[in-house]
Amino acid sequence: MIANGKAGSVPKIEIRGLTKAFGRKQVLRGIDLDVSPRESLVVIGGSGTGKSVLIKCVLGLIEPDSGSIKVDGEETVGLHGEERERVMRKFGMLFQGAALFDSLPVWENVAFGLMSADGVGRHEAKEAALRNLAAVGLGPEVGELYPAELSGGMQKRVALARAIARKPEIIFFDEPTTGLDPIMADVINDLIIKCVGSLGATALSITHDMASVRRIAHRVAMIHEGRIIWQGPVGEIDSTGNAYVEQFIHGRAEGPIKMPVRPL
Repeated sequence: MIANGKAGSVPKIEIRGLTKAFGRKQVLRGIDLDVSPRESLVVIGGSGTGKSVLIKCVLGLIEPDSGSIKVDGEETVGLHGEERERVMRKFGMLFQGAALFDSLPVWENVAFGLMSADGVGRHEAKEAALRNLAAVGLGPEVGELYPAELSGGMQKRVALARAIARKPEIIFFDEPTTGLDPIMADVINDLIIKCVGSLGATALSITHDMASVRRIAHRVAMIHEGRIIWQGPVGEIDSTGNAYVEQFIHGRAEGPIKMPVRPL
C-alpha cells in the first residue's frame, strides 16, 4: 500500500465546483474533491461518467467551464505558457494505452521528457532511463528495443518508467491495468505502489478494475453522471450502503445505474 498523506495537511490537489460541458452534453456537474500529499486516490465509475475529463482538466489539457483546481494551494485554472509549464513539471502520467513513440527506442521514450523539457544531454538521459527501467524490472537490453517489439505488459512498464523519470510530485494513472491478464495486472499494481512510494508522490488514478482499486488506493471516489456520489477509505467500499457503489463494484446489470443499450 502506498504511504498515506498526513491528516490536516494542505491538499496536494483541491477541486471545487468543477464543471465541463461539450455542446449540450454536461459531463462534469460540480466536482468537489481533495487529494492529500502522498495519498493515492482512485476515481471509479462507468464509461462516460466524466473520469477522463476530470483528469484532463487537472492536467490542463481541457479548460473547465467553471470551478477551481488548486495544486499545492495555487489556482491552476487559466494558467498558460510558462506558468502552466511550471505546474506541469510536478506531474507524471501513465496513459491508458501506454502512448509510447513507435519511432523511438525504449530508452528514448523513457528519457523523452528529460531531454525535451529539462535539456538533459543524451548520455546522462540514457543513464537515467536505464535506472528507471531497472526500477520497473526491465534490463538495459530492453532500452535498445522499439515499442512494437514489446508485449503489452512490458509497454506498461516502460510507460511507468517514463512517468517517474522526471521525479514528479503527482502521478496520474489512466486505467493502468486495462488489457492485461490478471497476473501482469497485479505486477503493474505492485510496481505502482513501489514507484509512487519511493518518490513520496501523490497518485490520482481512474480505473474500472476493482482488484487494482483494492491494491493501490487509500481512498476511493465514485463519479456518476458528472458528480461525486460517494468517497471514503478503500476499506469501507464494501459497506457503503450506496446502491450505485454496490452495483458498480459487484458488476451487476441490475441496479440504479442504467447502461444505454440499443435494441437489436
